[in-house]
Amino acid sequence: MAGETGTRTRLGRRAVVVLTSASVMLAAIVAWRVDSAPRTDDAYVYADTINVAPEVGGRIVQLAVADNQIVRQGDLLFRLDQRPFRATLAKAEASLVALDREIELTQRSVTSQRLGAAAASADVERARATAQQAKDTADRMQTLLASRYVSVEQAEEARTAERSARAQLDTALLGARGASAGVSGVDALVARRKVIQAEIELARLNLEYATVRAPSNGIVVNLRTSSGQLAAAGHPIFTLVNTSRWYVVANFRETELDHVKPGQRAQVYVLGNSGERFRGVVESVGYGVFADDGGGEAGGLPDVPRSINWVRVAQRFPVRIRVERPDPEVFRIGASAVAIMTPHDAPGHR
Repeated sequence: MAGETGTRTRLGRRAVVVLTSASVMLAAIVAWRVDSAPRTDDAYVYADTINVAPEVGGRIVQLAVADNQIVRQGDLLFRLDQRPFRATLAKAEASLVALDREIELTQRSVTSQRLGAAAASADVERARATAQQAKDTADRMQTLLASRYVSVEQAEEARTAERSARAQLDTALLGARGASAGVSGVDALVARRKVIQAEIELARLNLEYATVRAPSNGIVVNLRTSSGQLAAAGHPIFTLVNTSRWYVVANFRETELDHVKPGQRAQVYVLGNSGERFRGVVESVGYGVFADDGGGEAGGLPDVPRSINWVRVAQRFPVRIRVERPDPEVFRIGASAVAIMTPHDAPGHR
């Protein structure tokens, strides 16, 4: 009996040692797993959003979507009253036509003015030739008068003809200057034409802006208006959730960030369907958060509030995880999620 009791005692001690060793090993494995593959349930689902706002102001005459409706890229969202934009475009186009007619008539007038200036220049040349001839004649008469081959009256008539020819030359010169100065151009009208062309392009663009289409696949949310509403340019009508890319923003403790790197793979669970696992890739790790628990200044002195029992709570930083194959029936903005990092030495890690 004593031998059997001693044997049982030794076996019991060995079992205690084995169980203790196994517990220590299990604790070490769990600690390693937690350190190398941190997880957090402080996570939420996120997607890029677009505030859908018209580029121009106007009254909504057609609202083609409803709240929480799924749309595809290029689908009609809403349409503004196009009549003001069509009228503006028609006015600009009519102004361009009228200006072209004005340019055509002005060009004809300019051509006529140039011909007049050319004729005035020809008159100047004729008057100059006549004046030169009259001068030559008067000079010859003066020479013949000294030899008494002509009378004094003939010499005076030659001088009078010379003075008359010079006067006609002066008149022709003045006329030529006036004709040249009167020649206008169409440069100003051509510049004005470019302005009107720009106005036409802007009117066409505004007419195009009156029809708003979906820039990407998405879901319409926060729609609180209807047809007949006066929409202002730049003021959102509703929000479009871009469903082509979903993210999970997971807040990890600062003590765990050594095991969270961009490009690292992760597992994601959405609480709305916690039985389904999704895979993701870390896109970025946050580098700053607002330190609302201290670090500021109050009255020129550092403001460092006390933590409970002098225990410092680890700060959390957001980690953005892109989900590879999200289920559109499961993912919703703001939904609670759980993120688990895949350790570097895990199978399938890239």
